Amino acid sequence: MKHYSAERKAAVLQKMLPPASLSVAELAKQEGISDVTLYHWRKQAMASGAMSAVTKKTAEGWSAESKLVAVVETALLSEVELSEYCREKGLYPDQVKAWKQACIVGQQTATQQKRTGVRKPVQTRNGFVSWSGNCVAKTRR
Repeated sequence: MKHYSAERKAAVLQKMLPPASLSVAELAKQEGISDVTLYHWRKQAMASGAMSAVTKKTAEGWSAESKLVAVVETALLSEVELSEYCREKGLYPDQVKAWKQACIVGQQTATQQKRTGVRKPVQTRNGFVSWSGNCVAKTRR
């Protein structure tokens, strides 16, 4: 029976997590480690809390940064290339398109908030209250 270092185990287990999300069968072939050993390592990591149960087909396990990377990497790809990319990563093209739309909406929201800025009440000379120069209500104190 072969012995693998802790660093080797951690590196192989990392490949099971997003964004790579490789299956046990793919890893076994790629790394030359038996699938039984990989299943055992995964079970141990999940029991210790070092790894959560994230399957290849779920996009919920992807961090915001990983989603942004996927959007940037696929920005200039054709539909065929996008489909190939998604197959490699265990995603669906619709998921990447939804992430792209979320990035766009987030940027629009950030731009809009920056443009309007923080509105503060301002007391004018004559006792009127206005909000950042835009008169909202004219009330005397």
